[in-house]
Amino acid sequence: MLSKQFDQRLGFLLHDVSRLLRKRFDSRARAVGVTRAQYRLLAHLGRQEGINQSALADILEIEGMSLGQHIDRLEKGGWVVRRKDPADRRAWKLFLTDKAHLILDDMRALSAQVWEETQAGLSDADRERFIKTLLMIKDNLSQLDTAVPDTFDDVEDPSAVRKINVG
Repeated sequence: MLSKQFDQRLGFLLHDVSRLLRKRFDSRARAVGVTRAQYRLLAHLGRQEGINQSALADILEIEGMSLGQHIDRLEKGGWVVRRKDPADRRAWKLFLTDKAHLILDDMRALSAQVWEETQAGLSDADRERFIKTLLMIKDNLSQLDTAVPDTFDDVEDPSAVRKINVG
């Protein structure tokens, strides 16, 4: 009984589904020659070509140095080019190469195929309701994230803050 309760808690369930989805995508993406992390970076860059590394790191929620290492590998692989930012000589603007543009359509199709596989057995109404529910949860968490301080420095009485069960 405990195991079933554990498996049905939102946090654990979302984590497990996310892990399995990433695993499935990774196994399918190997044939294309791009990792999930690289695809994610290329996809964001494809939407905002000419963005600088700092802004892209913020969007991807990773440290600038980590992004720099990813960009180095992608640049060596012929997927990305860096160009000096004429407005800021310290900054680099990032652009996709033709090779990357060609692979993005394949990666989007692969992503859509994996997403279809994950929804096998769901009616169109269930799919729509599922997406709406996830969007509502995301919106709720986004609003809560802005309302709750990252630290307890701004809280007058930290002992008054209730612990939240997120599992």
